[in-house]
Amino acid sequence: MSTLTQLKIRLFDSNLITQFFMAAFHVGAVLALFYFSWSGVAAAALLWWISGGLGIGMGYHRLLTHRSYKAPKWLEYLLTIFATLALEGGPIFWVAMHRRHHKFTDVEGDPHSPRDGKWWSHMGWILDGKAMAQSTQELAPLVPDLINDKFHVWISKYHWVPLTTLGLTILAIWGWPMVFWAIFLRVTVGLHCTWLVNSVNHLWGSQRFATGDDSTNNFWVALVTFGEGWHNNHHAHAQSARHGLRWWEIDINWYCIKMLSWVGLVRNIRLPRYEIQAEQVTLAAVDPVN
Repeated sequence: MSTLTQLKIRLFDSNLITQFFMAAFHVGAVLALFYFSWSGVAAAALLWWISGGLGIGMGYHRLLTHRSYKAPKWLEYLLTIFATLALEGGPIFWVAMHRRHHKFTDVEGDPHSPRDGKWWSHMGWILDGKAMAQSTQELAPLVPDLINDKFHVWISKYHWVPLTTLGLTILAIWGWPMVFWAIFLRVTVGLHCTWLVNSVNHLWGSQRFATGDDSTNNFWVALVTFGEGWHNNHHAHAQSARHGLRWWEIDINWYCIKMLSWVGLVRNIRLPRYEIQAEQVTLAAVDPVN
């Protein structure tokens, strides 16, 4: 069998699998509305924060992709497991795609720029299947740090295991109504919220910094992504652990990182240069040397 034929089969299989699960989760999300319960809403909200905030925002994005702070390995791995509950792929795929986005923002090579179409930037690039079909070897140049970590290689291959295990556990204890809310509806809403950063945050909003791309700050996207919607701030200071740079720019992921630093679980937090200088001035005023 030729290499081209093998590639076509791989893309075809990946495309069908991705489209099937996207359709299944959207159907399950609609079914949840017929089994409303406040316990279901509470479980969905809690897991949305755990998977989307702690997992995707703090784990995949600010820790693994940009290394904007340091954390012990057990915490890094825990946040990674939380992120897999969002059904956004394993860390190698997610981090590689986001690093590629920063390298080629809104130009040729960006995996999900609205310049290639609004629908494409939101979820078309996922349904197309080509991005999902890339092997670990193909993504390796973008994630040399993760490729050398056995856990991240393993969880990238079996990223579906934590979510499947959670779903079966909820089914066994609370039944299908809770599965519809805590798994199907929660995952579906979480996916669209993450995709809003790729689409809406490159279409509508304000630009504080001249970053040379279409990235914007959007208050509403920031609310539903726990702070990831301050996207123009992020593109201007990509390695900063803090995305909301004004007091009114709500950034729950930053608040969590800061709180973890207070108990010694997070260190070497990276901030925008001007903010670091401001903190140094404050410290010097409070505790002057000599």
